[in-house]
This record gives sequence, structure tokens and C-alpha cells, in this order.
Amino acid sequence: MNNDLIIEGLTKKFATSASVAISDVNLIVKEGQFTTLLGPSGCGKSTTLNCVAGLEEPTAGSICIGDFVMTDTARGLILPPEQRHLGMVFQSYALWPHMKVFDNVAFALKLQKRPSDEIKQRVHESLALVGLEDLSDRYPFQLSGGQQQRVALARAVVSRPKVLLLDEPLSNLDAKIRENARVWLRGLQQQLGITTVYVTHDQAEAFAMSDMIAVMSMGKLQQYAPPEEIYERPANRFVAEFIGVTSFITGTIQKVDSQQITLKLASGELLNIHKENRPDQKWKQGDQVPVAIRSERVEVISGGASSRENTIKAHIANRTYLGSKWQYSVETAGGSLRLESTDAIHGDNLFMVLPPDSIILLAE
Repeated sequence: MNNDLIIEGLTKKFATSASVAISDVNLIVKEGQFTTLLGPSGCGKSTTLNCVAGLEEPTAGSICIGDFVMTDTARGLILPPEQRHLGMVFQSYALWPHMKVFDNVAFALKLQKRPSDEIKQRVHESLALVGLEDLSDRYPFQLSGGQQQRVALARAVVSRPKVLLLDEPLSNLDAKIRENARVWLRGLQQQLGITTVYVTHDQAEAFAMSDMIAVMSMGKLQQYAPPEEIYERPANRFVAEFIGVTSFITGTIQKVDSQQITLKLASGELLNIHKENRPDQKWKQGDQVPVAIRSERVEVISGGASSRENTIKAHIANRTYLGSKWQYSVETAGGSLRLESTDAIHGDNLFMVLPPDSIILLAE
């Protein structure tokens, strides 16, 4: 049986605001997949998650898991959270402070009036999954932040939900613990094989953990793709600018053939760009277009000019020492660029190479 999470035409408008929180969001999260909703604060990612959870009532759209319909606004069908068979972990963990770990995890099963033997077995199984079987008699205040997070996860999976929803569950952890928790959480998700939707604004988290990433901005889905495609072939300028350290150059298309596009800068310098970076677009001679390039892909040429393809002149406007590397802001005929190097660059004028396969044509 297909148990994909399917979100169609999801829209949410709050009565107290003239703006739309989310607009026509369409997503299919394959069964067993780890999908992250990624974007800046206020982009609509938590609202989308809350609509899936049944905590928010959408204005329009439908949400289902396979044939199990949870929301269909056209039919006026909106199931309450307790009927959706979902597990959720909140940013604050939301543990009951007066209950011990065992009772926190067992709470949902007790509401379902499960037999006591079954409750005991499933709670211990869930605590064992998160490595806390020896702490079942402690209260939340006796646990570290990382341990509280694991209790919240054990509580979320104890009912064997169809989908696990995670709303920035690592944001309250220290940086080092958070890094370790990513690996542990991803391993747990793969061990359980549970479909997971994760919300974060942290790019490193999204790239380290996800099978698919949904980048959101201003309530709209900007791109939905595997991490490598999001980084190497961003769908638009927002995605290119939001992900990684990216620079933009504008030029005029001089030539288009089956393999590449030649871009002419204001100085007359030419850039050859592999067309495979944007095969779905129709470009023509004379178009003025922006291109993006990742700072780590820029190569600095030592010893002056080079005959290598895509060599351009630049002037260093600013340099910053970051310990493990130097970061530079440079001016070119096509605009400003940022580049990073483990070596200090002496002097203010330099030549750079922009590899043809690393330049990303953008559709505005």
C-alpha cells in the first residue's frame, strides 16, 4: 500500500493578516523519506507543518497519507490531530514537568486505553531506541537538553505513527551536541524507516540529514529537490542566494549553441557556461542575464594573466581573516564577487578563473 504524504494546493491565510502565510504548496513526501522544509523565519515552513499536524486549519488544499485523507477543504474535511496517526516533536519538546520519563512517553498510549503490559513494552522499546531505557524514572528537569529531546522523540514514535513531524527539535542544543544529534537522529529515522518532515532554517542541518529539501520563501515553495540539486542547480535567484555563499554577475548573451552559452561582460571579457546547468530554459542572443557562482569554486591565478578559459580581472575591495581561511570581496566588470582561500592574496589586483561547469544561469 502506498503511504506517501501528499500535500496539494495548500494555502493558509490568517484572519488577522492581509498577507497569505502559505500559498498553493504542493509536495509529495515518499514513504520512508526524510524531507526538510527549509527557509528563513516567516517563510511558511512551520505553518505548513502545523497544517499537516492538524494544529492549523488551512484555507484551501488537501493533505493525505496514501488513501487516508486528513484534510480536504473542498469537502469540509479536517481531522483533529489525535485522529491523524502522526508523531510530532516541538521546538520546546513540550514534556510534562510533573511526569517521569516513562509516563511522558506512555501518555498517548494511556489515552488510547492500551493494556498496561503493552504500554510497558512499547515504552521500554521506544526508550531503548533513543538510548534512555535506564532513565525512565527521572523527571524532565533531571535531564540534559539532549536527553529531553530524545524523550520527546521516544514519545513521538511510541504510537508507531505513519509520519513523524519535527519542528526545529535541535535548535535548543549547544553547537557540538547539535552536530552529533543530527547524525543520531538521521540514523534513528533510517532505522525506523519512518516518513519524516523536518522544519529548520539551518542549511547545514538540512543538507546533512535530508533525502529531499523543500526551500520556501514568502509562503511559496521555491524548489523541491535532493540536496545536491538544490546546491548545484538552484531554481531561481532566491534559492541561489539563500543556499551557501553565492555571488552574482550580470552579462549579455553573445552566443548560444547546443553545449554552452557565451556571456559578455561590460569589459568585453567572455564567460563560457555549460548549458546543462539550465537545460530547461530558452536563452537567445542579446538577453541580459544574471549568473551565480559559489565562492569556493572561484580559482585565483597566481603570477598574472592566464590563457585559461573564463579568466577575468578583479580588484580586491575587502579582505577578512576567518582563522582557517581568508574571505575576499572583489569587484569585476560584471559585479561584485566573494571568494574564499586558505592562502593570503597579496596586492589588490588579481586574475580569477570561473570554471564553466560551476557557473549557474538563473531564470529571473
